[in-house]
Amino acid sequence: MSSVLVFVFWAVIILIGYFVYSKWVDKNVFESDPNRATPAKMYMDGVDFMPANKSILYGFQLNSIAGAAPIIGPIIAIQWGWLPALLWLGLGVLFIGWVQDYSSCMMSVRSDGDTFGALSYRLISSRARVILLTFVYFYLLLIAAAFGAIIAKLLSTKAVLPFPMLVTVAVSLLVGQMIYRWKVNILVTTLVAIVAIFVSIGLGQYVQIQGSFFWMLIALLVFGYFSSILPVWRFIQPFNYASVYVVYGGIIAGVIGLLIAHKPITLPAYTSFTTGMGPLWPILFVTIACGAISGWHSLVSSTGTSRQIENEMDVRPVAGGAMFAEFTISIIAVVICATAFANSTEYAAVALKNPAAVFTTGLSNAMSTLGIPASYGAAYGGCMILILALTVVNLVFRFMKVATAELLGDKIPVAKNPHVATIVAAILAFVLVMTGTFSYVWVLFGGANQLMAGLALMLVTLFLASKAKSYAFSAIPMLFMYITTVAALCYQSYICLSKSFAGGLSGADLAGNLIAGAIGVVLVICALILAWDGIKAFKKYTSEKVPGAEKAPA
Repeated sequence: MSSVLVFVFWAVIILIGYFVYSKWVDKNVFESDPNRATPAKMYMDGVDFMPANKSILYGFQLNSIAGAAPIIGPIIAIQWGWLPALLWLGLGVLFIGWVQDYSSCMMSVRSDGDTFGALSYRLISSRARVILLTFVYFYLLLIAAAFGAIIAKLLSTKAVLPFPMLVTVAVSLLVGQMIYRWKVNILVTTLVAIVAIFVSIGLGQYVQIQGSFFWMLIALLVFGYFSSILPVWRFIQPFNYASVYVVYGGIIAGVIGLLIAHKPITLPAYTSFTTGMGPLWPILFVTIACGAISGWHSLVSSTGTSRQIENEMDVRPVAGGAMFAEFTISIIAVVICATAFANSTEYAAVALKNPAAVFTTGLSNAMSTLGIPASYGAAYGGCMILILALTVVNLVFRFMKVATAELLGDKIPVAKNPHVATIVAAILAFVLVMTGTFSYVWVLFGGANQLMAGLALMLVTLFLASKAKSYAFSAIPMLFMYITTVAALCYQSYICLSKSFAGGLSGADLAGNLIAGAIGVVLVICALILAWDGIKAFKKYTSEKVPGAEKAPA
């Protein structure tokens, strides 16, 4: 089969999903109103609430949601065959992915920029708020540890990468100053950023910086600390905007290069229902998150992006549009992997051990068809993955700070201190990474991420039901994600606990499997309690008629 057909599939999904389906929902369900005041304008504080230009905010959203997952997930999932991975990516983003991202953002915009903690309290119950915030904090901690380990390892093993990352940080501070203080034209600012960052990628081959894993991790946590406490306009927003052009460049070069190369797909379309990771359902659907649907996106959309939306008409292109762009990154990863190996044996020996290296090499080869030197292409691919991962860390500590204040602030006043909350989060992430405990709970990370997606869609469904609006477009995906995620967590917990009690394990292996199994059980219990409370709230909203709600936009 030709790889070109995969891009035809990609184009059809985007045309139907973005230009037809999302436009219909935006117009007929949420009824976007350009004259309605947004939280960013009503509560502008220059810290979290800050109106942003649509183009800047699109870059912020795309870089914030992507991480390295849209690359790594699909490459790992091809062990079931490239066709299941491709179908889940396309159908997932079409019916579920953009729905969650867009609706989470719009729901928060229509609720004064409320986070999921406040929304769950208002829409479900006080108990649901506590459970959800606890889950969110733990989930964010997993993200911080996961991406912290990935970034520190990449920086400590690839000496060509630290220099361009330092330049990107410096350029980001400059971009924020140019846009919001010096009022420099956005085109001039963008050009300065692009030239500086792209040149630094090439110079990184000559200005190599070697550092240990420990010190790279410390540097990353310092990066996360300042991302958390600085005003959003000062660093997070300009960092994501300036660095997103590396992602744009990778997407464009990847698509064009792969189309020119026109390589045939050599891996099988389907292998077997059960692989070493488990059965196709439900495990495939938590192996591939970003690119199809990811709970992380709902937190970015509701806690970060919703507080920067300048006009309600920007929500669909920013939140929905960025999701389809991330889908494009995953499609590139699928094509690169499916055309890079002669057979499944060769794929298993290389891709499953180092999926990031597969993408970097594949993107370098695609860029070489455009006349770009292989050495630059390899460094570029590494920077692209690193930037995608850094933008997650850019926000995760900020979100943990917010969750800490909402969960403990009333009982422990110091929890509201942004410095204290951020430092505690950084210390916890450091401990998880350095002790290696996280390596045992990684298998549950995908389940936790997709459970977050199910919870987000539940809140959206309840929000729409409370406004007497049509909710089927969010309720049906919510049921699928809930059932699939709980099944995946049950399966993964069973595997971990059965290994623990079967004998043969000791020390760290035994402790790791017990911890992972226990965490999975706790997540399932939380999911079931929230589902029960959600059902009761749903019955209340659908049995009571809200006066005037049928005339008001959601």
